[in-house]
Amino acid sequence: MGIEEKLPSGFLLTSVETAAGWVRKASLFPATFGLACCAIEMMTTGAGRYDLARFGMEVFRGSPRQADLMIVAGRVSQKMAPVLRQVYDQMANPKWVISMGVCASSGGMFNNYAIVQGVDHIVPVDIYLPGCPPRPEMLMDAILKLHDKIQHEPLGVNKRRAQELAEELALDATPTSEMRGLLR
Repeated sequence: MGIEEKLPSGFLLTSVETAAGWVRKASLFPATFGLACCAIEMMTTGAGRYDLARFGMEVFRGSPRQADLMIVAGRVSQKMAPVLRQVYDQMANPKWVISMGVCASSGGMFNNYAIVQGVDHIVPVDIYLPGCPPRPEMLMDAILKLHDKIQHEPLGVNKRRAQELAEELALDATPTSEMRGLLR
């Protein structure tokens, strides 16, 4: 017999971490950083047909200080890389990044000196969204996966412990150069 059975109906029990995760996932404000054809698909996702307003994201913010989600849509040139980093640095913490499209994720078909071969060389990426260009439904799915990640993200001391554990596991992992099997 737990405390849940002794409380009158109408009471809700949760942890601060769970409540904060729910609030943070339900109030994401995306910053616009559309650089190429993927930006058209990103804009379409915000329009009436796909309606991002269902997820509390109806307004794409023009100022990085009002945003906590950056959607990098399209190829990033070497000249645009410092601007991208500056916008990311101006965003309030906590902040998340979605790399939208194959050009943002890996440079795409532009394997040359002018294009950054993956936006993760500039900012830490939370969700990679493949496609050329990815459909609005794919962006919405990536946003929902990010919501799940945000909702279950630990806070405070628990977050520090999770980061230390992830770093320890990464250091103990077998280097890719030493792996055998399908990778070679």
